[in-house]
Amino acid sequence: LHSSMAQDNAGGGADGKNKEEKKKTKAEIKKEEEMSPEDIELRDRLALLAERVKDVDPAVAKASLDAMKEEIRAATSSMTSVPKPLKFLRPHYQGLKDFFSSMMDSENKTLLADVLSVLGMTMAGSGTRESLKYKLSGAKGGLDVWGFEYVKNLAGEIGHEWTHRKTTDQSTDDLRELVEEIVPFNIKHGSEPEACDLLMEVDLLPRVLEHVAENNYSRIALYLTSCASYVPEPEDSMIYNVVFQIYKKVNRFPEALRIAIRLNDAQLAEEVLTSCEDEDIKKQLAFMVARHGALNLTSEDEALTEILGNTHLSGHFLSLARDLDVFEAKTPEEIYKSHLTESRTSMENLQSARANLASSFVNAFVNAGFGNDKLLTGDSKALSTWIYKCGSQDSAHGKMSAAASLGMILMWDVDSGLNQVVRLTEINEDYIQAGASLASGIVSANVRSECDPVHALLSDKVEDKKLSTIQRVGAVLGLGLAYAGTQKEDILDLLTPIIADPEIDIDLFSMASLALGFVFVGSKKADIAENIIQGLLDRYSDDQKVVKDAASRFACLGLGLIFLGQQEAADVTMEALKAVPGQIGQYCSFTVETCAYAGSGNVMKVQKMLGICAEHLEENNSHQAVAAIGIALVAMGEEMGAEMTSRSFEHMLQYGEVNLRRVVPLAVGLLHMSNPKPTVIDMLSKLSHDGDSEVAQGAIMSLGFVGSGTNNSRIALLLRQLSTYYGKDSNTLFVVRIAQGLLHMGKGLMTISPQYSDRLLTSPTALAGILTVMHSCMDFKSIILGKYHYMLYLISVAMQPRMLVTVDEQLKPLPVSVRVGQAVDVVGQAGKPKSITGFATHTTPVLLAYEQRAELATDQYLPLTSVLEGFVILKQNPDWKPDAEKGSPTKKADAMEIHDDHLKKMALKMANVRPDQRMYGK
Repeated sequence: LHSSMAQDNAGGGADGKNKEEKKKTKAEIKKEEEMSPEDIELRDRLALLAERVKDVDPAVAKASLDAMKEEIRAATSSMTSVPKPLKFLRPHYQGLKDFFSSMMDSENKTLLADVLSVLGMTMAGSGTRESLKYKLSGAKGGLDVWGFEYVKNLAGEIGHEWTHRKTTDQSTDDLRELVEEIVPFNIKHGSEPEACDLLMEVDLLPRVLEHVAENNYSRIALYLTSCASYVPEPEDSMIYNVVFQIYKKVNRFPEALRIAIRLNDAQLAEEVLTSCEDEDIKKQLAFMVARHGALNLTSEDEALTEILGNTHLSGHFLSLARDLDVFEAKTPEEIYKSHLTESRTSMENLQSARANLASSFVNAFVNAGFGNDKLLTGDSKALSTWIYKCGSQDSAHGKMSAAASLGMILMWDVDSGLNQVVRLTEINEDYIQAGASLASGIVSANVRSECDPVHALLSDKVEDKKLSTIQRVGAVLGLGLAYAGTQKEDILDLLTPIIADPEIDIDLFSMASLALGFVFVGSKKADIAENIIQGLLDRYSDDQKVVKDAASRFACLGLGLIFLGQQEAADVTMEALKAVPGQIGQYCSFTVETCAYAGSGNVMKVQKMLGICAEHLEENNSHQAVAAIGIALVAMGEEMGAEMTSRSFEHMLQYGEVNLRRVVPLAVGLLHMSNPKPTVIDMLSKLSHDGDSEVAQGAIMSLGFVGSGTNNSRIALLLRQLSTYYGKDSNTLFVVRIAQGLLHMGKGLMTISPQYSDRLLTSPTALAGILTVMHSCMDFKSIILGKYHYMLYLISVAMQPRMLVTVDEQLKPLPVSVRVGQAVDVVGQAGKPKSITGFATHTTPVLLAYEQRAELATDQYLPLTSVLEGFVILKQNPDWKPDAEKGSPTKKADAMEIHDDHLKKMALKMANVRPDQRMYGK
């Protein structure tokens, strides 16, 4: 064949022919020298078979096809390189295709179609989809004959063909049949991701449920869950619904509840809770609902009601503190470590009201949830003395924050906490009374009580028009914190008159709007939205009044929180906001839009916000700050988007106007809450010495957010250096102190990251608290350093212990060994890969950092949920036998009689039991 082609090209002539033949012969000789005798024999045999396929005798042709099929099939069984039969049949591919098109329909034509389909895998031109074309003409079934690589190629071609047929309105029935052959083949051979990809390509994902079984459901569900982050709305909801059905099918109720929460669907969550019959698993589900904070599920079972109300939180947190030997109260000075800084600030500066107020915040954050401190929880006289020290005649609002800090210390302990807060109400001063009301809300944050004590305490204050505005503001915010995420109608009835009254002070109107945003977070309630918009229209009827009221931004945020994470549901409200004139209208519109797409990773919204930030506006630019925060808010849902967003922020720092540069540190902090990555710390550290004071203050505050509850030593050192650097700048020093308090929050046992459950879920109430503080930090001068510093306490709804507590079926602490290490992405990996790396073995309760994961180190117990975070109920493993633990360190230690004290200590270490854990009778 090669010789004749060369002859044609040469255009005839004896000399040309001889020369070409001579060349060809040399090339062939060289090639044949490289080939083994077996390969030459195989090549000749296949060439003969290719010729005999065209034989007029059907029996000869069939025998040739069977022999060719057997040669190819045997070669494709191990696919390390292109099989030799496929190489040697390449010259005959076109001839076989031509012969196929001239054949009449027969059994031989079907057999040849199968062979050509396999040959087309390596020989067909790009985009021709010949392999699929011939497969559709060939025999049904028989995919396992040709090997996995062929099936993979076929699946790829089906995807392109499906798209082509859909755009040209052609039938896809034959493709469906082929898909229904390929999917079981893939799942049977452990290629669940390929099966899911194919079904997603052809819009048949729900069909995967037919193939789900006990041995493969976790791989399928894990892969689909990770895919959902990268598909647009509403396809992501469809994928999550399929995952939900998978978990329901195999009765994995805790995992099904995670997906129901991810879908933000209270009905699905209710369905999981009611369809589960196992009482212990129901308790585990109740713990998960309580952690989320915004699913209003109820139960008639008293034990479940207690768990749903989060009443166990305080007791377990305090036992963790005792276990880790950090129960003793800390003073602000122990956090500042002034003796380590180069030059001490003067005594006069230390005694100022501003410095005392900073200490109140630090004291509140550090001792949060512990129920005791060295400034406020002593006798009433010491309490009132300290509060008066925090507010002078010019800054009486300092007393409000100092009084409210008592609530932070007593957080989660509603019964005894409210009794102590009542002491503040005996002091007859407006700001202290307002602080007491706010403290009542902070105590009850994330904890529900059947008797509603906070409602009873504060409802009269909200309605009493004779009280001062600040007292009513304190009561309104207290209610917002106490009932965040509950969607309690009583609160709506209480606060609606305030919002609807155009004569009400802007501060009270804004805080009431924010409180309703907290209580009805993500509820899409149109009537609240209409009332808030009407209130804005009443107060901002002309363009002249540019956002000069610092508090008005909280009304906008309250409106945004109602649509938090609801995506398209906010479109009607955004249209209505076009009627609100001037800067406040723009500010409000962008706040609602960014809240609606929070955590969605929506690329189009990120691009839109980047476009807004690219405009160089010297005035009327407050909406750009919201857009910059919005970029981080939208991207925080998945890691890839967050990584890319961080790079965009670096460009903003280089090319953006000063108003944008002030917000970038806050946006970076929002992306890395309680997750102190070294690169982020470096970036913020540089910005903390910026020439613009508000950029520096934003960076310092973000250092606090990034390190909050981690006790990160590097950030602690940076903040100590900054306290010296800004020693004479009282405003920036105040921000440094607050950042120090945030860093040591709960003595290192807490987190404010809204993401939990292996970073799949986001708590809406936690995000609401964080966004309130972020919007407060957009205007340091008027809010944090002005008279609204008490807004910092609204972060209390985001504060959670970052612990893993294991309990038995009676909810008693059950210490077990767990491995804690860096989480590893195992999606789509073959076999049973390790989900953590670089682990250390501890005994519960243990602390978990942002990117850490835990797994049980013993087979004695089985966890009722696959994600070990927060409260996990353990059941005795029925298959576990004590004899199986041969030579475990504990048994060796028990078996040996040790007299030497040093050896005893070593044995105790080997047994992995810390001395302070003997209280559990280990």
